[in-house]
Amino acid sequence: MRTVAALLLSMVGVGHAEIVSEYTDFDADSDCSVHRAAEEGDGDWADLACAGYRGYPVLLSYTDLRETIFYGLPPEGEMPRQPGFHPFNHAGPRIEWRIDRQERGETPFAAIHRWFVAADGEGAADVEILVVSKVSGLEDREGCFVGYVMASGNPNANAAAREIADEKARGFACSTDAPEFSDPSIRDFVSQ
Repeated sequence: MRTVAALLLSMVGVGHAEIVSEYTDFDADSDCSVHRAAEEGDGDWADLACAGYRGYPVLLSYTDLRETIFYGLPPEGEMPRQPGFHPFNHAGPRIEWRIDRQERGETPFAAIHRWFVAADGEGAADVEILVVSKVSGLEDREGCFVGYVMASGNPNANAAAREIADEKARGFACSTDAPEFSDPSIRDFVSQ
C-alpha cells in the first residue's frame, strides 16, 4: 500500500509547473537597435528593438519624451502600438518577467515594468507606476497592458503587480478585456 501511495505522489509531481520571476536589465541606449526613426524635420520619434528575456524582445516606441513598450514576439507587419502615458515618461531600468516553468521548458507570460511619469507642477517628483503586460507568445502574437499599480508610496506594489500578472495575463483578451487599475488616479495619466 505504501508503494502505491509513493508512486501516486511521484506521478503528481510529473509535469508540475511553477511560476517564478526572472529579471532583465533595460537600457534603451545600449541594449536596443533602431528599427525606424524620424528623419530631419520629421519630429522626434523612433522604434527600437531591445534585448528582452530568452528570445522574447522588448519593442520600444518613443515620441516626444514619451515611451510605450510591447513585450514579446510582435504580430506580422508594423511595429505594434500600445497606449501609453500622456505626460512625459520613461520606463525603468529593470523588467520582472513572470515565467511559467515546467519540466520541458519555460514560457514568459507577463512583464512587470516600473514607469516614471511626470507629475503636474514644476519640481514635482515623478509618479511611479508598475505596468503589468501580457507577453506576446509564438502562438497568439498578442500582447498588451493588463494592469497598472501605483508604486509611489505603496510598499506592496510589487506583490500587487505579481498578483495581477499571475491571475489575469495568460487569459487576457487584448482586444476586449479592460486593464485593471489599482488606484483610480492612474487613469488620469493613461492615454486612451
